[in-house]
Amino acid sequence: MAAGAVRIDGNSLLLGGSVRIRFIRTLRLPESGTHPLPPGLGEFPVRRVEDHPGTVPAEWLARGGVMLPVYLREAMWLSFAGTHEPAALQVGVGKVCAVSGERWSGRLGRRPQNYLVLPRQPWLDGINSGKGTVRQFVAVPLGLGATVEGQITGEETTGGVQLQAFSPTGQALAAWRAEQEARARAAVPPPWPGAAPQNPSAAAPGGYGGAFASGMAAAPPAMAPPAPGAMPAAPVAAAGPPRRAAAMGLGAGGTMRQEVYQDDRRLSDWAEEPSGRVFVHLVTPPEWRRITGEAAPPSPVDRAAYTQAGLPWFDYYDEDGTDLAPAGALGGVKPVGDWLGDDDMPWQAPGTHQIHPLGDAPAPGKPVADGDW
Repeated sequence: MAAGAVRIDGNSLLLGGSVRIRFIRTLRLPESGTHPLPPGLGEFPVRRVEDHPGTVPAEWLARGGVMLPVYLREAMWLSFAGTHEPAALQVGVGKVCAVSGERWSGRLGRRPQNYLVLPRQPWLDGINSGKGTVRQFVAVPLGLGATVEGQITGEETTGGVQLQAFSPTGQALAAWRAEQEARARAAVPPPWPGAAPQNPSAAAPGGYGGAFASGMAAAPPAMAPPAPGAMPAAPVAAAGPPRRAAAMGLGAGGTMRQEVYQDDRRLSDWAEEPSGRVFVHLVTPPEWRRITGEAAPPSPVDRAAYTQAGLPWFDYYDEDGTDLAPAGALGGVKPVGDWLGDDDMPWQAPGTHQIHPLGDAPAPGKPVADGDW
């Protein structure tokens, strides 16, 4: 793996030069029922561990990587928008594979598949725990046994998120690029000026996780200023000496409709060595302030108020994609509420008019049969 294989661009991680990953704030789903995709509410800020050698714990410096602030029981999802060429991406939660449920491996595997296929997989909201569904990523402290890591391995020693990308072999990438060029030459000409957009994601306000349409409440930016009339933020405390930080990991929350796609390439089409890998440390807001000197983003938005305001939720379709079978081990992971108590945040289910289809969504309405004229 080349030096500088992982870089930060704003709040995006670039792995191997072709994979772009953003961590997106979102609404936490109720732990009962199955739900549409929740919205994106801004990016988590991401900082390099090595930029804070005097305040991060020594074990973090040894692992390297990046860190981001997250509240207790806050939900997140991973966006891969901006990844335009094929890549195989492994996602670990406490060094447990979020796709297969097996312990972390530095190699790609197919029995079971232990990676995501980009760019076909546009995002990942949680662990691959059900047929056509995932369980939401929710932040919890280590030591309770509530994390996916604790429930699968019986111990909580790692925490955080682990990401590792593999590029196609040179031959496989050349074949893919030739196929894309052929498709582009055969593409239908663009629509006439003023026609409705053909990209299904454009039908929703900004697409899944994008900016909201004009007239809607804007998603809070990562470092949003306080609202008019709000209490002023407490002054930023001076950074203290290194100490053992309150470690955080990811547990399982509510269930949503989302597929994890099966790879239709040969395993030999992927490089044997990763093009980039990174350890993502999850930091509590007080520790974030102490380590970086920055205020953490505001606490997550009220989910009932979001729905009552008529703002969008989403459903995604890919008629050419094949959903992976759920990982048996992940299917048995219990929700974080079993440890932290009932979720008392108000909830209002979105109306059907608020759920925007993305991808290869079925055409609206019922088909009309034709006959002899």
